[in-house]
Amino acid sequence: MQRGVPAHVHIAALVGAPEGLDYLQKNFPLPHDIWLWALDNKLNDQYYIVPGLGDAGDRQFGTG
Repeated sequence: MQRGVPAHVHIAALVGAPEGLDYLQKNFPLPHDIWLWALDNKLNDQYYIVPGLGDAGDRQFGTG
């Protein structure tokens, strides 16, 4: 932003949550597109995706 304001911003992420999308829509003033591979249902009280990405690794490698 110090060197100029972009005309459009593209945001790409693997996983998102509705709360994060709502936050961006309300607080990010520039025109933007958001691409997600997966949209989780919601965040818990500590703002973690449940089950989290760490849970997936634990299940795959049998450490959880």
